[in-house]
Amino acid sequence: MTNRVAVVLAAGEGKRMQSSLPKVLHSVCGKTLLGHVVSAVNAVCSQIIVVIGHKGDEVKKACGEQVHYVRQAQQLGTGHAVQQAEPLLPASGTVFVLCGDTPLLTAETLQHLLAAHQEAQAAATILTAKVPEPFGYGRIVRDGGRVVKIVEEKDATAEERKISEINTGTYIFDAQLLREALGKLHTNNAQGEYYLTDCIEELIRKDKVVTTYLLPDYRLALGVNDRLQLAEAQAIMQKHINEKLMAAGVTMIDPQTAYIDADVKIGRDTVIMPNTVLRGATQIGEQCIIGPNSELIDCQVGNEVVFRHSVAVKASLADKVTVGPFAHLRPETVLHSGVKVGDFVEIKKSDVGENTKIAHLAYVGDAQIGRKANLGAGTIIVNYDGRKKHLTIIGDEAFVGCSSNLVAPVTIGDGAFVAAGSTITKDVPAGALSLARAYQVNKEGRAARLLKKKTDE
Repeated sequence: MTNRVAVVLAAGEGKRMQSSLPKVLHSVCGKTLLGHVVSAVNAVCSQIIVVIGHKGDEVKKACGEQVHYVRQAQQLGTGHAVQQAEPLLPASGTVFVLCGDTPLLTAETLQHLLAAHQEAQAAATILTAKVPEPFGYGRIVRDGGRVVKIVEEKDATAEERKISEINTGTYIFDAQLLREALGKLHTNNAQGEYYLTDCIEELIRKDKVVTTYLLPDYRLALGVNDRLQLAEAQAIMQKHINEKLMAAGVTMIDPQTAYIDADVKIGRDTVIMPNTVLRGATQIGEQCIIGPNSELIDCQVGNEVVFRHSVAVKASLADKVTVGPFAHLRPETVLHSGVKVGDFVEIKKSDVGENTKIAHLAYVGDAQIGRKANLGAGTIIVNYDGRKKHLTIIGDEAFVGCSSNLVAPVTIGDGAFVAAGSTITKDVPAGALSLARAYQVNKEGRAARLLKKKTDE
């Protein structure tokens, strides 16, 4: 990859998106359009230059320090954009030029493009596609198979507009020849812009070798210019992701309702049930059942986990954990092997030990819970005093009865027993029975009078 540089064009506003967000920062399968392009290019290039313009600081913040940036203050065409990157281009070598809104381009496609370029010892190689509806695209004009020029839609003749082979906007250039051609660009065209395609025309005029690589599937070159194309790109990529996972041994009951981001990893023999959303950097082990109607974001999940009708964000689940239905695991939740979290349980920033059960109707926040503990229905850890969060510690094999409140900071010792309905404000020693309730008072004969009052009302 020495002296192999990519220039990614990401300066445009994308007015047709009707958005305050720069076009290249819209997402497909959990990653920005620009992020997909940068990931693909990383596999074939040693340096990436991103040309920014509209809301460039937002683009830089999203893309990070993995690339170099140059600014195109005025958007005067693709040729003008590449001119801004010229000072960073190598004196010799290979330069890829790509658009930042083509998320379906893969590293494999770019490697095929590079192979075609090297085999032909070309000055430039164009990635082309044959599309059923070429309107709006630059056409590849040939003479006996040889590329003569690329003509833009607005500059094309009626005959040229019938051509179905289009320029995808992705190229490879010889670095030295690209520099020379950039210096000769002009704005003598219908758009009044500096066309990068004029560099191709200049190379052809000098009788340099210009070749093409035709995409086997034209949809891989889809550029996203509006919300309809964004949805189309999402559908195509999602289908590809799901098919790849199924080929690797993942079962999907209904692939059309499995929404899985590009960086998600899933082990063999795991079953993805309908209406499941797996986002971000989520990793799931083998032989799990995930879903239905579940969402996991940036989670780490072990083997043989069952996760049904629930939501988890930045949580860690070890092997043989059971979650759901209707549970909510918030960030920094750690569930060790064999933990059971049942219906209507919320856990936040807590470490739950092996084989502990929190079966239903509980809130656990800022807690450290030992092994084989049991929290009964309606258990509430009162972690917030209105100003600060406080820690609750529950020991191994401790039992907390139904409808109990543990007011933090508090420690429940190993093997301790908290009676149902208790509000615990002091530490409970290991092995102790703790009762903290008001005394029950029975008033004989009073019930009828109260019930009669209710009836009168």
